[in-house]
Amino acid sequence: MTTAVARATRRRLGVDLAGSINLIGSLLKYFSLAFVFPVVVALWYGETPVPFLVAGAISAAVGGGLELVSRGKERIGAREGYLVVALLWLLVPAVSALPYLLASEAQLSRPIDAYFEAMSGLTTTGSSVLTDIEGVDRSLIMWRQFTQWVGGVGVIVLAIAVLQRLRVGGRHLLQTEAPGPEFDSLAETVRDTSKRFVVLYIVLTLAQLGILVLFGLTGVDERMDFFEALAHTFATIPTGGFGIHARSVEEFAPATQWVIALFMFVAGINFALMYRSVFRRTLRPFGRDEEFRFYCAFAALGSLILFLELVTEDIASGTAALRHAVFNTVSMMTTTGFASTDFNLWTPLAALTLVALMFVSASAGSTAGSIKVIRHVAIFKVLRRELDQTLHPELVSPLRINRRVIDERALRGVVAFALLYVGTFALGSIALLIEGARVDAELGVFEAIAASATTIGNVGPGFGFAGPMGSFEPFSDVAKAIMVALMWIGRLEIIPVVVLFTRSYWRN
Repeated sequence: MTTAVARATRRRLGVDLAGSINLIGSLLKYFSLAFVFPVVVALWYGETPVPFLVAGAISAAVGGGLELVSRGKERIGAREGYLVVALLWLLVPAVSALPYLLASEAQLSRPIDAYFEAMSGLTTTGSSVLTDIEGVDRSLIMWRQFTQWVGGVGVIVLAIAVLQRLRVGGRHLLQTEAPGPEFDSLAETVRDTSKRFVVLYIVLTLAQLGILVLFGLTGVDERMDFFEALAHTFATIPTGGFGIHARSVEEFAPATQWVIALFMFVAGINFALMYRSVFRRTLRPFGRDEEFRFYCAFAALGSLILFLELVTEDIASGTAALRHAVFNTVSMMTTTGFASTDFNLWTPLAALTLVALMFVSASAGSTAGSIKVIRHVAIFKVLRRELDQTLHPELVSPLRINRRVIDERALRGVVAFALLYVGTFALGSIALLIEGARVDAELGVFEAIAASATTIGNVGPGFGFAGPMGSFEPFSDVAKAIMVALMWIGRLEIIPVVVLFTRSYWRN
């Protein structure tokens, strides 16, 4: 009977709702295992594990319940994929917010604040409503950091194994239409593909953790104990950027900041490209990849602009100016959001440069958010071809990336994404300005633009009171809800969300 109803529903709507719910329930059930980690941390530090145990039980019960009342996750195809990823990225933050609500932490006792913090963590955004981070229990802080790391795993799976098959995510330019060398022998199934990149993700995590712990043991950075090292590694590799100090990473030794900058940069590289390079034991794929070359060029240009601005305006000098320029360029560009100093106090040119870097982003197939470098490369080539064809109308010039012809349909998709992204960002900025005026908040135009850009790009810090050493707590509940929606839309790269609101999606 249940199967017959499910088939009838699928025929009527064109979407297998029962199968989608079944898959969501299964994934939510397995997500409950993530709560084991903060339970161990709580017991280690003599804190109560009850919030995590209850949250894990609720997650398992809800997920198991959805699985029991539905069937058919094995039937899920690309059509249902849009619905599954969109709903899953709403439900997982909901259960992840439960420990914040169940713990005796006044800063996260309100549902909107708890959900904001959870969504920010799992989308690897790094924006925070906390105003007294040092006052939060260690187990709750580590759960907050861990949500970023878990979210980063989800982002890798989403970017490499799911969105590619939904023709979203940028890197499908090379995979679907013209497979690049780094994709030739990767497994076709989501499960097998994901395993390879998750292993690489774990290796990078262990590498950074090992270096930071070594710094603490050898006295290179006396502040860097194991807890600090683990917390900041959990925020770096997924390009999340949650800090556990009010001053972000400002108080750590220069060597620590350089290491974090290095791993932020590495985490912004396409994981498929890294995997192929490791598999072949050669750096040649990096040199051949256009996206990687542009990624390096953008990072170098941003660092140079900030360095010159810091030096000429007497904000910093010498190696300190270089470190702050490189660190904050890489942090904004990879959408991590750490800060080595309060760039909120820098000049207008420096502020504009940092906001511009939020839109540049890192590589497709990485844990970074925002537009992605591969799309900038494609748009640049489209614009250059249009100029050439204006001068020579008879010119026929197929576009190539990595010496492979890109299908015109894929290029149209890139332009459509860019327009949707900029349009959503603009609407978010206007909505935040209107809400700020309604509640008489101290929110200027630039601050609203920065808040919209940082949340839709999953970057983290903004400017003004939401700067790198500030908090998003002063925003109204409505403004926080707007930014939660921007984080969600930005993390899913807009298309899977927009598709759900089209009439054709629900038709046969």
